[in-house]
Amino acid sequence: MIQRFIELGEGYSDIYELIELARANRERLLHLMAFHANVRNRDVTSLVVVLKPTTEGDFQALYICREGIPNPKVMPNKRFDLFKSLADELEKEIIELTVKSSEQFAEKELYYQYLIGILRLNHYILPLQ
Repeated sequence: MIQRFIELGEGYSDIYELIELARANRERLLHLMAFHANVRNRDVTSLVVVLKPTTEGDFQALYICREGIPNPKVMPNKRFDLFKSLADELEKEIIELTVKSSEQFAEKELYYQYLIGILRLNHYILPLQ
């Protein structure tokens, strides 16, 4: 099984694409997630859409808008409200986790491996096979 993060951007205008991806793939939608972190003394949130693995090819996509949205618990904002509305529309709960920031890793790929490890350990995605 290949599990890969696909970064759309930081969540400014690309959050609309993330929302449309979830709506268009409602049959494959597994989770809606929010990863909270601290970047340069700013509390930020990454929004994630996790899809079920493809039937052929065993590929699982995790679409992410990385660390561009203020943490809604610290600073309520319209972008997170849009994501919350999506969760209500699709009858999903937003799974919220506090994680390290991507700046704490030498490469973005290492950051994404760290996140995949957390998701596997917490049984949000399938373990390594």
